[in-house]
Amino acid sequence: MTIAEIKQTTEGKMDQSISAFKNNLTKIRTGRANPALLDSVLVEYYGSSVPLSQVANVALIDSRTISVQPWEKGMSAKIEKAIRESDLGLNPASMGDLIRVPMPAMSEERRKEMTKLVRNEGENAKIAVRNLRRDANESVKKLVKDKLASEDDQKRAETDVQKVTDKHIAEIDQLVAGKEQEIMAV
Repeated sequence: MTIAEIKQTTEGKMDQSISAFKNNLTKIRTGRANPALLDSVLVEYYGSSVPLSQVANVALIDSRTISVQPWEKGMSAKIEKAIRESDLGLNPASMGDLIRVPMPAMSEERRKEMTKLVRNEGENAKIAVRNLRRDANESVKKLVKDKLASEDDQKRAETDVQKVTDKHIAEIDQLVAGKEQEIMAV
């Protein structure tokens, strides 16, 4: 593996870490409704657990209400039960075939807990990025040890990897700040 390949692979993995972090952020509840909030809900469907999005259409009615429209008539009760039993703290209400999921307003204390959770997720994402940096630097050192690259190449590669790391960590900080702002907005 060459130094260029190591850099490219590392940057790709760091991008994947950011994507995973963004995905985790969508699952953290804010004051506003977000259909992605229900992505983790599993519904019993003919003997197997499937994601809610595979048995119903999930959409927004307004900024505080999510609508769930089951594709089969008999699924309403199972979907409602699955949402209620999830650890999201939501209380769905059936209205014919449509299930409305109102988002309760969060207390100040709950908002602060959520910002701590966001910061913790952000820190985990930064740790993942830093671990990738370390792995890349170790790979470059191995190339130098095996006499496949010079020490000058190693220094340049470490500088480049550090720049990529700094860019990704700045992006994580930006995402954390944006999510905190979204959570604290009443």
